[in-house]
Amino acid sequence: MAPPAVLRAEQITKLYRMGEVDVHALRGLDLALYEGELMVLLGASGSGKSTLLNIIGGLDVPTSGRVFYRNGELTGRDEDELTEFRRAHVGFVFQFYNLIPSLTARENVALVTEISDDPMDAADALGLVGLRERMDHFPAQLSGGEQQRVAIARAVAKRPAILLCDEPTGALDFCTGILVLEVLHKVNAELGTTTALITHNAPIARMADRVITLADGRIHEEYHNETKAQPEELSW
Repeated sequence: MAPPAVLRAEQITKLYRMGEVDVHALRGLDLALYEGELMVLLGASGSGKSTLLNIIGGLDVPTSGRVFYRNGELTGRDEDELTEFRRAHVGFVFQFYNLIPSLTARENVALVTEISDDPMDAADALGLVGLRERMDHFPAQLSGGEQQRVAIARAVAKRPAILLCDEPTGALDFCTGILVLEVLHKVNAELGTTTALITHNAPIARMADRVITLADGRIHEEYHNETKAQPEELSW
């Protein structure tokens, strides 16, 4: 029996007007994220991955279709309500770290914990990603992989129900990317955070519970991994 769906998207379309041309980013797509799973979303550039992530995360709205978080519908909510949804329930990790250069690692994480209802301590969140000893360093004093781990700590410190990661290893070399994937695996396993990870890097799919491949704004393939690989077993 499948675990309950934390989030559902039904018949989602997204249409962009580019001058005289209509660009269909998503074409009637259905998607569910299930409690505690780690799902990898694969696809080439332009397949609709980031558009889908932005819609289910409340950063964008669909042209048509409906999005549900648990038993409530997000479709039609105004910007203030979507901001509150994101603040309370969703953590984001992007390819670029978006840390504030003038703040230490701990202070970057504390920006989130100070506006959350039941946050982790910033030092504990950094300990979770292996950076407790580096928490008083500024971003310029950290490597790219360390900065990404601070970004992950910031995303999970508010204890979100859903963690959405858009190419989190895209700006990193292989060895550093594996370290970041190990942290995301740990967050999913130890905190039970429902995690969706976008990548164009097919081998990363081996660590997922479920894999979805997008092509031309539609789901091209979906399957479960009977045996999940550990991040350190991956190579590309």
